Amino acid sequence: MSDIIRRDPRAEWIARNRLHPLHAAMQPVQHSWMGPNGVIRKNVHGVGFIGPNGIKRIDRSGAQQGGASKRTAAVEVQLPLHQVPQPAFHICVVPDMVGGRLSSHDRDLLGLAHQLAGSDGAVLAVVFGEHKESAFATAGVDRLLVLDGEEFSGYAPEQRVQGLRAVDNQFNPRHWLLPDSRSGGGELGRRFAAALGERPATRVWQVKGEECIGRAGAGLQDLARPLARLILAAAECAEPVSETRHEALPVELSTSVARSLSRIEDLGAVAVDPGAIPMAEAEFIFSGGNGVKDWALFHQTAAALGATEGASRVAVDDGFMARDRQVGASGTWVTARVYVAVGISGAIQHLQGIGACDKVVAINLDPGCDMIKRADLSVIGDSAAILQALIAAVEAYRNEAKRDAA
Repeated sequence: MSDIIRRDPRAEWIARNRLHPLHAAMQPVQHSWMGPNGVIRKNVHGVGFIGPNGIKRIDRSGAQQGGASKRTAAVEVQLPLHQVPQPAFHICVVPDMVGGRLSSHDRDLLGLAHQLAGSDGAVLAVVFGEHKESAFATAGVDRLLVLDGEEFSGYAPEQRVQGLRAVDNQFNPRHWLLPDSRSGGGELGRRFAAALGERPATRVWQVKGEECIGRAGAGLQDLARPLARLILAAAECAEPVSETRHEALPVELSTSVARSLSRIEDLGAVAVDPGAIPMAEAEFIFSGGNGVKDWALFHQTAAALGATEGASRVAVDDGFMARDRQVGASGTWVTARVYVAVGISGAIQHLQGIGACDKVVAINLDPGCDMIKRADLSVIGDSAAILQALIAAVEAYRNEAKRDAA
């Protein structure tokens, strides 16, 4: 068995969240502490463990007491399973799935759907094309319908509307939920509403009983209206599902989707200079801090990865990056899908600015810095050597792809 200690970010998050039902179980037991007079006190009740026969045993190796002689991996959290064998109705959710994975906006939408479904309804997620997501169950999906095919690939809103109409005819969901976003959900939802003849509730940020509240007046006013059948929800419309896991049972359409004569021709993606993308809209940010000593190598790595460059406040103050590249509470709040922090220790203002990022990768020499604790993936070592290895790996991957294409 490997001796590498694996971190469990979810278990660590539960240990920090005092409102989570499993919070108490994730807290380490305090066995000794220093009293007010400087004397070390010991908890005699915390020594040992209860054996299979109900007899208390004492483990002198220190493994049961969190001793340094043997380190143990994080406890795997097993969430309770939420099942709906015979749903009384369905709540359909059409996530954006940017990059083939659920975004934070999509997870908020699934949380709202779970709120509307209650205990009798089932949340049905409709996904177009291939995806890379493996956490539908923990995101709150009871049923999963994948509409795969070339007709749904690329920019094909008319064909996707046809697919959603087929889903509506078969399942007759009580509500439709789509993200009111620029990633496709806002446009698709409005097209689908026109096809159904429904008046959608847009920019919804809260649902109370039989009433939904949406933003209006350039976001300065709230507009309350009766709960609509088709809802285009804003980000943070509800808390994402975190206390239960769901079945995510696959379902299929009983009929084929009618092909529509598309009036739109998709010519593919257009190459965009990553440096021209605003920080608040960038999906892949490569950010440098005080630990970066070779900035030429940093720029070369960002260009090889095709990432938008960012920086910490210290790097900006030292003149290595422009002020509009600063990330953090005193700079720009970012919502990147992937955020790579090179040589950034993780000041509280910086951590606040990247709080909405999905995946954080940290490259640092200090294994105990706050950025390492925040990161989903950490690489401990010299940044220059790691960046050179990263450039070599990217070039090897691209050369192999060119050979396969030839």
